[in-house]
Amino acid sequence: MIDTVTVEATIHAPISDVWRAYVTPADVEQWNAATAQWHTPSARVDLRVGGEFCYRMEAKDGSFGFDFAGVFTTIVHERVIEYTFGERHARVDFIPEGRSVKIRVSFEVESTHSVEQQRSGWQAILDNFKRHVERIAR
Repeated sequence: MIDTVTVEATIHAPISDVWRAYVTPADVEQWNAATAQWHTPSARVDLRVGGEFCYRMEAKDGSFGFDFAGVFTTIVHERVIEYTFGERHARVDFIPEGRSVKIRVSFEVESTHSVEQQRSGWQAILDNFKRHVERIAR
């Protein structure tokens, strides 16, 4: 059985702003990093079932980089995004809660890094997303 980890954040912004920031490449480039030493210099998103995405993630000092890429398998506007990346699967739920939106990201873990490293990295990226959206929300 494959282990799954879930991270969450509650974002104080309208669902339309949260969704747009999650799926718009220019926004992804602003929030998709686990630490200040990393960034996403480019992002591509073809938001449709069967569409591909690719976020180029790099250390700011140029020492390392990789593509976080996959294929969308489910899209329910402003509600759910599911995708595969390599042999793994992830699901993003957008849950309206009054004037806020809870984002819940569940992903299958890999064996290279500890579960806690993976959890903290994905949580850090989600926390960056929250800060970004709350800064730009209308």
